[in-house]
Amino acid sequence: MDNSFIKLHEQYSQRVNQLLANCMENIDASLLKEAMQYSLLAGGKRIRPFLVYATGQMFDCMLEKLDSSAMAIEAIHTYSLIHDDLPAMDNDELRRGMPTCHIKYGEATAILAGDALQSFGYSLIAQDPYLPDSNKILMLQELSAASGISGMCLGQSLDLQAEHNIITIDELDQIHIYKTGALIKAAVRFGMFAVGDKAMQYQSELDNYAHCIGLAFQIQDDILDVIGNKNIMGKNQGMDKQLAKNTYTSLIGLEKSIQTCQHLYRQAIEALDKIPYNSKALRQLADFIITRNS
Repeated sequence: MDNSFIKLHEQYSQRVNQLLANCMENIDASLLKEAMQYSLLAGGKRIRPFLVYATGQMFDCMLEKLDSSAMAIEAIHTYSLIHDDLPAMDNDELRRGMPTCHIKYGEATAILAGDALQSFGYSLIAQDPYLPDSNKILMLQELSAASGISGMCLGQSLDLQAEHNIITIDELDQIHIYKTGALIKAAVRFGMFAVGDKAMQYQSELDNYAHCIGLAFQIQDDILDVIGNKNIMGKNQGMDKQLAKNTYTSLIGLEKSIQTCQHLYRQAIEALDKIPYNSKALRQLADFIITRNS
């Protein structure tokens, strides 16, 4: 992996981690706050904040105008992970190399931590001091659509309904366009909205890029669930098979899944080729997504 990408990824990750930690310090101490912090500050790849920052900075947007949406989308993503790990959902006991929130704090507190992180994410955007109200409204509308019945929650529901059933590859694509892809597209759009018209004229190209890396991200997850190293991944391997979930590797096989990932990567790069700005960071992220081992 290119050293410039590693350095930029660390820079963005450290920035959003510190900002999130600072915001959490302003919340009164409680068991609920501890559970929220436990999951929110546990590390992770911070792909979605990276997308916010990299998209905005491609058009020379200052970082301060991107901070609240980068934090917000990570808070929403973390809430989704806490709830996905619950026994009623994916029933996972390990996340980011640590016991999942419900294993550490119990199911009730984990549910409430997820709920609180969701409202926390919205409040970060609503209170942003750098963005005009029109930008905030666009971002709040985007986040509500991407995380709710038109996005992530719908995808999770469809995924649960598909367990123990045979579905088509098109149906699997649809699940993950909602479940994983919606928040990834929202992250790219957040960077675009913060910039304004200069970036929004390339919404179609940015949406295509986000669509491709969103699906590629999920396919790579399915590949790693088969061939990944548990110690590197930080979570249990083979859980999808145990839950009889439909995955790309189960429907089209490992080799075809790898080929599909490569094809989506090429499509993502082609979308960026149509934007006359420096998209190096977004290109490097696309490469990272299909070559990562965790």
